[in-house]
Amino acid sequence: EISSLSENDILVLRLDLTDRSSHEAATNSVLKHFGKIDVLVNNGGRSQRSLFVDTNLDVYSAIMELNYLGTISLTKYVLNHMIQRKKGKIVTVSSVMGIMGAPLATGYCASKHALQGFFNSLRTELTDYPEISVIQICPGPVQSQIIQNVFTENLAKSLENSGDQSHKMPTDRCARLTLVSVANDVKEAWISDHPYLAVCYLWQYAPTWAWWLMNRMGKRRIQNFKSGIDADASYSR
Repeated sequence: EISSLSENDILVLRLDLTDRSSHEAATNSVLKHFGKIDVLVNNGGRSQRSLFVDTNLDVYSAIMELNYLGTISLTKYVLNHMIQRKKGKIVTVSSVMGIMGAPLATGYCASKHALQGFFNSLRTELTDYPEISVIQICPGPVQSQIIQNVFTENLAKSLENSGDQSHKMPTDRCARLTLVSVANDVKEAWISDHPYLAVCYLWQYAPTWAWWLMNRMGKRRIQNFKSGIDADASYSR
């Protein structure tokens, strides 16, 4: 399709979520260029592959600084503008890990649970602004480069084996379902294939069964991780 966008319709700014002092200026740059912000999509973050007993606490600090504090910092400046307009959409890419717990991702799960709690609470503070939507997108495994860039047991180490991604949801399908959710103001969207989606429902409605199942699945996930096999593959078979 031929796009009707011109160069003036596009603005790309480099942004470091951990440099919170830059977020106000970045927001102002966008407002100066476009005059308004209709939608904020919080999509920055890093995952994790390491056991808690092996992991330096600095990793947990870095995960929260990036995934949680960086996200709510940027949200704060954009929300000020949306409140003035009394209109806007705040979309945050959380994760199914914001709903359930899983081994090898204690810090990542914690950061996504924090985002879930924050935005569910923020929504209750915006009842005077019915045209400001707070939307959480919770994807399961999606084909992306997130595995190549995960946190490990220390900040200087990268993951050696990113594994096969063919069993994960295609990127374009996740993006399309995200857009459908945003267009329809879905407060929380679980975008995942089975078995992850089924586990989400278990975790929500039958947590005792979910804990039992996750202990069984998690044991194999940890064994695969220690053997150098993609940990996610243990859930896809």
